[in-house]
Amino acid sequence: MNRPSLPGSARRRGSVLIIVLWVCLGLVALAVYSADQMSAELRAADNQVMETEARQAALAGTRYAAFVLGQFGLNGVVPHPDDYRAEALAVGEAAFWFLGRDPDQRPGDEPVFRLVDEASKLNLNSAPRSMLELLPGITPELVDAIVAWRSRSQSGGGDSTYGLLDPPRLNKGAPFETVDELRLVYGASLDVLLGEDVNRNGILDENENDGDQSAPRDNGDGLIQPGILEYVTVYSREPNTRPDGSRRLNVATAQARQSPAFLQLLGRLGGGRAQEIARALGSQELRSPAELMVEGRFTAEEWAQVRDEVTTSSGSTVTGRINVNTACEVVLGCIPGIGPENAPALVAYRLANPDATRGSFAWLTQVLSRGAITRAGPYLTDRSYQFTADVVAVARGGRGYARTRTVFDASRSTPRIVYHQDLAASGWALGPSARQLLRETRNRL
Repeated sequence: MNRPSLPGSARRRGSVLIIVLWVCLGLVALAVYSADQMSAELRAADNQVMETEARQAALAGTRYAAFVLGQFGLNGVVPHPDDYRAEALAVGEAAFWFLGRDPDQRPGDEPVFRLVDEASKLNLNSAPRSMLELLPGITPELVDAIVAWRSRSQSGGGDSTYGLLDPPRLNKGAPFETVDELRLVYGASLDVLLGEDVNRNGILDENENDGDQSAPRDNGDGLIQPGILEYVTVYSREPNTRPDGSRRLNVATAQARQSPAFLQLLGRLGGGRAQEIARALGSQELRSPAELMVEGRFTAEEWAQVRDEVTTSSGSTVTGRINVNTACEVVLGCIPGIGPENAPALVAYRLANPDATRGSFAWLTQVLSRGAITRAGPYLTDRSYQFTADVVAVARGGRGYARTRTVFDASRSTPRIVYHQDLAASGWALGPSARQLLRETRNRL
């Protein structure tokens, strides 16, 4: 029996229906695809907005750092962390932090928030070889390369070592301009420069305590082992002037100490102290203000009255002195006369006597012998003029992230920027607690 055939009109209607269904299906697919694309574009635009928000917050943090230094950091004063806010400062719906260091505490797994004193570090351009050799993890070969790099007598293409590198370069033979210039020095590997602290935040992150499971390679001992970048600078220098800009009295020689200006300065101390100090100083030549203090038997109160009036050098600036009030134990251990054997005692005294160690190094007489202070004196100061603001900014909900490091010179009436670096690519720097808090905040949104 033959199957009855459909009329032509019915077949056409069925074909049209199928075509319409396919067209509808195509339109639906196109709509879904377009919606997905629009959603992706929206998310991308939102992420870009978050990044911009974080970068603007970081910029606000840099401006705030300049304000803090202009208010609390002039004339060599180190701004005290109690004088300014450094943690989670709101900028609209974003926030920023000053990522710092506590020189009296060993690094842990949570960050410290404050400005960083550049005078708390060794200056690559002025530290002698003997001090550089005491930096943790450094090799004698790298010390030789650093000294050769900064020495004018080593400039030019005479050293073929750099010519064999890829890419080839010349030994600079001039002072370091930035700390990151160390990357160009022969033998300065990332392991030596960064140690376990690859994101340069000064704390022990999870990936820095898991052995070889993830980069960087570490010993998994629960302690952060920073590289030498943590302890060096090129920015520390001190103007050889009084707060009003006039030149200090150079009292290095016995003849200079007989000048009417110096005797008049000592006369302010009263009670015949001018004659007593002059006799104690005798005819010896002084190499540093610290030596003047201990050889002249100044009390802490007397030293506070003369500290900013005198010097033992004739230059307009003094480069590379280390602020004994803010240097960490590692840096203090590199200073002749202090060394690794006395550095812990200095840190312990600072911790126990925070008020006595603000703005003066007169307290050194309570910890070190006169001979030790005399040896350390040429490398010591109690003033700081360059500071770093390591600004970490996060947009709302923790979805945008920015980090910049800016070095300020506060030796003039208005702090000025001398170096700026973007460190966002170094990764998360605020530690686990801040990350967890931001995740909880984002989940509530």
